[in-house]
Amino acid sequence: MLLNRFFHYMVNSTNFLTKKTHNFSSIAVTNRVSLYLHRARLIDSIRLALRSKSPHSIISLLDDPAVDSFVITHALRCAPSTDSALSLVETLKTLPKFSHTQTTLHAIAKILSKSQRIIELQTLIDAINAGEFTNVAWVSYMDQLRWYAAAADLDSAVRAWNELRLVLPNGKRHPCTESYNILMSLFAKKGKNSEAVQMFHQMISEGANPNSRTYTVVIEHLVSFGMLNSAIEVFKRLPLMRIKRTLRQYSVLAKGFTDMERFDEVKTLIKDMQDDGILPGQAMQLSLKCMQEAGYVDETEQFLKELAPDERIGNVGFVIDGSDNEEEVDSEDDNGVADGDAIQLKPWLDPSSLASALNDWSDTEVSTLTDAKFVWTSRLVCKMLRSFKRAETAWKFFCWVACQPGGFTHDIYTVSRMIVILARHGHVELVDQLILKMRREGIRLSVSTVRLIIDFYGISKKADAALKVFRDVELVSNTLSKLNLMLLYSSLLRTLVKCRRGLEAIDLLEEMILSGILPDIQTYCGLMQYFALEGDLRMVQRLFGMVRQSSVNPDAYMFQILIRAYCKSERAALALRIFEDMRNLNLIPDAATKALLVKSLWKEGKLREASVVEERSEEINGFLPLALPGHVWTMNSADLIEVYNIYSSGFVMSGV
Repeated sequence: MLLNRFFHYMVNSTNFLTKKTHNFSSIAVTNRVSLYLHRARLIDSIRLALRSKSPHSIISLLDDPAVDSFVITHALRCAPSTDSALSLVETLKTLPKFSHTQTTLHAIAKILSKSQRIIELQTLIDAINAGEFTNVAWVSYMDQLRWYAAAADLDSAVRAWNELRLVLPNGKRHPCTESYNILMSLFAKKGKNSEAVQMFHQMISEGANPNSRTYTVVIEHLVSFGMLNSAIEVFKRLPLMRIKRTLRQYSVLAKGFTDMERFDEVKTLIKDMQDDGILPGQAMQLSLKCMQEAGYVDETEQFLKELAPDERIGNVGFVIDGSDNEEEVDSEDDNGVADGDAIQLKPWLDPSSLASALNDWSDTEVSTLTDAKFVWTSRLVCKMLRSFKRAETAWKFFCWVACQPGGFTHDIYTVSRMIVILARHGHVELVDQLILKMRREGIRLSVSTVRLIIDFYGISKKADAALKVFRDVELVSNTLSKLNLMLLYSSLLRTLVKCRRGLEAIDLLEEMILSGILPDIQTYCGLMQYFALEGDLRMVQRLFGMVRQSSVNPDAYMFQILIRAYCKSERAALALRIFEDMRNLNLIPDAATKALLVKSLWKEGKLREASVVEERSEEINGFLPLALPGHVWTMNSADLIEVYNIYSSGFVMSGV
């Protein structure tokens, strides 16, 4: 493939790869890849011993000097049952040199919680908090919340949630979004539907903006009650809210529609998944097989091929010869479980740890990696690329893996991942060369990948590069809908203002409107906030005028931006007028904005008006929200309210 020949050439010819050089021959450096491989073999040996009818002596395995908290943590996670994991824990007590760390204790707690061994879990938490383990001081309320939720212990989870809220640091008005997600998911699994919906409402009203996992919980909850139409409606709104759609969401929806034999909807999901640049996962395999059996062969063949086990990857294992001796075997059997007297498992592999071992990309470590003869698949390469901390190392690995004799060929998924990493770190020349090679080979990036490139060029402050990608987007990506074009324009506008090129952003906004692509409220809010922070009140007013002339309805967040801009410019009278407009629409600013308006009115001697603002802010049930729903550039109040209405009405109408 042309791309692979390109990587053979590029591997030693890129300028930025030689900015930092390391003379590894002159210093003693531990070969971390060798250490990783040795640990991996130890973990495999322990995995096999825990599954054997006549197991190896765990003690003899644990005597290896390389056995540390890393090895034990992963061995525990790979244990076939709770009892076998706890047996390993008991064995560790006999080792005088071993001390538990946070990772090993958390692994044990997770095992206990998943098996709902609540009493033993509580005993472990109490022991940690009592200081019985010298390396771990105490268990955070967030960890307790996770474990109690996994154990389906609702009362303990709610108690941990309440404790978490009580210990929030000064100035923080709500816990993290994930804490809401965990409790909301637990309510849903327990069949407490109204409590789950109320938790979603509480998250919004307290200003903890929902993330991808929040909507995964919503979609799973709706699908579990057969409300597929409501679930897909929420799913379709996510791009407008700048929320990344995940493989988990696709898998849950695909299973729901497959169970109902609505295969046309599954076909649409598969197309959308390709457009989002997402690889299929094992959770979708059954849905794809059902589709294939229903006659959708062309739509599923490629994905099922991707999910099929790679025959090049053998198993580790041993067979028992009947005399308490065990003989190691190298089997190609793919069942990964005990088969009679044979125990066979897929080799243990942790891409994140392997990537960490390669972070310096020394000659010795690369040579060891080459000798290990890994079977490189698209999925594994993507995981490795995502795990590298430095773009330079990711690029070196990317070029190296294409040159290996195993026959690996980069595809749309690995190239897209690499391009996004390079864009984030501002390596424009390499991004351009990769895109050019892809175009020559007829490979097109997904729209979501193009948006990521433009967004990340904003982080790396490469506005010209973002403009170039945008102008060439039709040559790079698939056919673009108006929605996708609007999102691309919005990403580019955000990148321009991040690079402090506001006037160009306004020119692009006008181009966007003239081409028939109407900006959404998030785009207007983002631009207004930028110019407000720049002190350009005239441009803020101009943008608000454009909003008034369009079909976009201002929301509370936009009004809040205006009030703050006027107060900052010492135009409290105009800010008061915006406040009145808000109240006429039954909207109120958040506490901080209201306080700023009152302070500005007092400062300008408008005491009666300040008093009116205070009174009118208290009219709605005497409650002033701590934060407004919505966030600049991403989502708005209307989106959140609409999703909430879909979610809540489904359970109200069904009476569950």
